[in-house]
Amino acid sequence: MSDAVCSLLSCAMDEERVFGLSEYEGAPARWCAGCGDHSILAAAQRLLVEEQLAPEHTVFVSGIGCSSRFPHYLKTYGFHGIHGRALPVATGIKLSRPELDVFVVMGDGDCCSIGAGHWVHGIRYNMNMVVLLMDNNIYGLTKNQTSPTTPEGYASNTQPQGSYLAPLNPLSVTLGVTNASFVAQTADWVPAHLFATLKAAYRHKGLAFVRILQRCPIWTPDIFRQAVIDPERTQVLHHPAGIEAPEIDEIYTNRIEHDPSDLDAARTFARTSENVRIGLFYRDASRPRYEETRHLPVFTAEQRMEALNAELDRHAV
Repeated sequence: MSDAVCSLLSCAMDEERVFGLSEYEGAPARWCAGCGDHSILAAAQRLLVEEQLAPEHTVFVSGIGCSSRFPHYLKTYGFHGIHGRALPVATGIKLSRPELDVFVVMGDGDCCSIGAGHWVHGIRYNMNMVVLLMDNNIYGLTKNQTSPTTPEGYASNTQPQGSYLAPLNPLSVTLGVTNASFVAQTADWVPAHLFATLKAAYRHKGLAFVRILQRCPIWTPDIFRQAVIDPERTQVLHHPAGIEAPEIDEIYTNRIEHDPSDLDAARTFARTSENVRIGLFYRDASRPRYEETRHLPVFTAEQRMEALNAELDRHAV
């Protein structure tokens, strides 16, 4: 059978495939009861179903931390890497297999501390992938150490008298990096907005950076409590070109009009406030994407395997 016929048959088979939730559900999640990561995983699974992403063409890459167990709970390809190194791994995957849908999952310690250098350059490279920063303001998996986003004065095992420094602001940092193209913030306790944000991020061409405010019921149960119980403490950035989640309009009435093409205004709204702000802060789809500037050769699967075997043969003893 010719390659052309095989290609046509493959396309026909792909068109007939319909993926349900069971095609994406992996091992049962082992996060604590009440952890916001459960809500984020549910939103990601819903996105995979709605966008009908083939599991074999989808990759979730993570580093180390509670959030970084994400790939274990999905039936897609996954790479559970080392602390702070999720973005360089994802960059390598995207450069070698640009046709894949790549998602990166990191915690605040993973991204903003040991992985900070990769975070900054990942934003600058603007590769076509979705980056989720699940921010619970603490090192949770290693049991309660101050992270870069821990509020000043908040006690932990490493700083029992309270965090010495003002927290790093992931939105402000990202918006200050050259070539940033999509910066949004959402929260695990607003599931409709969370899902709408993930969908907008996936459909963006370039690196979509989404900070997700995530509750930790064990170590930081009080940090987001007021925003959870009082909807007026949550401000929603609103614009026709922003994140559309009409399901929350009757509950979250505290709204700010913001054009996401206005970078200066985005930086202003990203500054720390007594209220939680969710929505699309900035988007510019015209920014160059690193994988498209490299002009790398395209290889077939057979050619990749041949090259891999040749490389392994070089190290045979």
